[in-house]
Amino acid sequence: MTWIYLSPHLDDVAFSCGGLVWEQTQAGTPVEIWTICTGDPPDRTLSAFACELHTRWGGGSQAMARRRQEDIAACRQLFAAYRHLPYTDCIYRSHPQAATDLYPDREAIFGMLHPAESDLVTALAADLGSRLPPDAAVVCPLAIGGHVDHRLLRQAARRLPGRLWYYADFPYARQAADELTGLERDGWKRHIFIISPPAMDAWAAAIAAHASQVSSFWPDLTAMRNDLGAYSRLYGGIPLWQPPLAGL
Repeated sequence: MTWIYLSPHLDDVAFSCGGLVWEQTQAGTPVEIWTICTGDPPDRTLSAFACELHTRWGGGSQAMARRRQEDIAACRQLFAAYRHLPYTDCIYRSHPQAATDLYPDREAIFGMLHPAESDLVTALAADLGSRLPPDAAVVCPLAIGGHVDHRLLRQAARRLPGRLWYYADFPYARQAADELTGLERDGWKRHIFIISPPAMDAWAAAIAAHASQVSSFWPDLTAMRNDLGAYSRLYGGIPLWQPPLAGL
């Protein structure tokens, strides 16, 4: 059976559960990381917010090409296969009629999914459903933190057949203990996967490979490794959740 991890962006699976991916691949389990929002920015004037992010990431108009290369390097650290789907990040998406940016600032990207994107949820669900092998174990984000691309993927994944696994979106999950405990009160089952010291090293290396993104969350790599260790100790490994059979 192949495990397929669905990642909204090119760093989310490496950040959230890279140690588990490494443990699985080292045990001989086939693992693939499918990233949704990997498309290049459109050939038009971008929002000031998108330009600000490009400056932080480096690479300018080639920012997404750089990020795809980072992801390939991260997946090599984890011995996982990768697949890059052609959807664009929310910072690049515009209204189909008004040609205005749907998510022009930080507040918008951590708000609700724009009503104009309901068709995108349907299209993504159909696309994923057509690509998934019938025996795959599918793991998708809980959308902890509320980023719209994480919400988009979770809504689409819920339409897939079979019972999903869910991962907590790290590092947003650091501040979400109450939310995660609430899942278990609602009947969700938490599964803990023990992470060995070599897996912790591979997890940190995979995150470090996403060099353009590290500074968004940590001042340096030492702080990142300390954060990973604290998160792993909090749960005794990496947690995944499954909803009740009649659940979300």
